Amino acid sequence: MVSIAIIDYGSGNLRSAEKSFARMAKPRKVWLTSDPEVVAKADHIVLPGVGAFGDCAEGLRAIDGMVEALTERVRNQGRPFLGICVGMQLLCAQGHERGVHEGLGWLEAQVHPLDVPPDLKVPHMGWNNLHIERAHKVLDGLDGEDVYFVHGFGAKFSGDASAIAASVDYGGAVVAAVARDTFIGTQFHPEKSQQAGLRLIENFLEWRP
Repeated sequence: MVSIAIIDYGSGNLRSAEKSFARMAKPRKVWLTSDPEVVAKADHIVLPGVGAFGDCAEGLRAIDGMVEALTERVRNQGRPFLGICVGMQLLCAQGHERGVHEGLGWLEAQVHPLDVPPDLKVPHMGWNNLHIERAHKVLDGLDGEDVYFVHGFGAKFSGDASAIAASVDYGGAVVAAVARDTFIGTQFHPEKSQQAGLRLIENFLEWRP
């Protein structure tokens, strides 16, 4: 039985994520994989993401059977899922970066450029104080903690925003985490967020929805 599958779909350097998860998962096995059959057997599934929304969506769909395996294992069989950065954004219906691109559609949200005052830099890069909007096992102990961001786009909800689990203030509220059913996503990078990030990874690996 595969323990933790980190999906490799060409989105960038995944080694830091792999190392952080391996550190917290011992003695369980962490697999960095592009094989849908491995994902279909995983106890926990992680979807990182670095780069443009459209490129990441295209890369994920280019792996034959990956979206289907991911959907079946998470949505139908109820296995825990964590999306990181663009991996979180891909949970949304569409991304508006260099055109309009289809996401997984697990959330009725859109990904748009950050709308911040002119004195703030985009991309949003650095540490921000996390505000938990609603309790979630994976976010236990993280309210008020500093976590690390690198992004120029963010999720926006025009209707039901009940999936927003955490936010940060960057010229206004920015979605920092989303959660629903058996999946959760973080706009920030747990693997770059030092002790707070390791706490989140540990929480995720202990999570049984």
